[in-house]
Amino acid sequence: MGKLYLVPTPIGNLDDMTFRAIKVLKEVDLILAEDTRNSGKLLKHFEIATHMQSHHMHNEHKTVENIVKRLQTGENIALISDAGTPAISDPGFLLTRACVENGVEVECLPGATAFVPALVNSGLPNDKFVFEGFLPDKKGRQTRYLALAEETRTMILYVSPHKLVKTLAEFVQYFGADRPVSVSRELSKLHEETVRGTAEEVLKHFEAKPPKGEIVVVIGGKTNK
Repeated sequence: MGKLYLVPTPIGNLDDMTFRAIKVLKEVDLILAEDTRNSGKLLKHFEIATHMQSHHMHNEHKTVENIVKRLQTGENIALISDAGTPAISDPGFLLTRACVENGVEVECLPGATAFVPALVNSGLPNDKFVFEGFLPDKKGRQTRYLALAEETRTMILYVSPHKLVKTLAEFVQYFGADRPVSVSRELSKLHEETVRGTAEEVLKHFEAKPPKGEIVVVIGGKTNK
């Protein structure tokens, strides 16, 4: 019986790749990648010659069964996403669940995940928090906001840059203009930036300076005043 390795990859800075992650990717029989073109650059940088196969949200339902069979015959396989830890707002859950259900060992290496540094450097309480990932685009978005408006724990969202201003305006609408917000952009990269303030203040900042790059938003929970 083989083993499935979930291997985190850097969210920006290649120096964040761990020695163990490189070792695993060199030793497994196959690497499953969200985007083989993107991951090909990473593998080339670290001189990893392991065969790579595409595994993403559009084909994972069709490929999971075959991958599990390969693992059951003794192959060791690693799963990587474009950046960060697999299955965190990326493909990985379906395959992991199938392995667990079929008695295949799964091992997740520690490593990069964008929401952790964004939460820690936000200055907001991080003893208890809830990770929401991407909010629904249309259907269910208002319902989700109404529920989150009552959430007392710190909340973490992933937001596309072209939707950030709209999302911040929705924070003002549903959470109130004074709700504390921290927006981290381009974490670990050259132009890394964190903007902190009230929902209204952060909204005005990004209305004046349209954002670019990968974004993580941290919102303070509801307090009883």
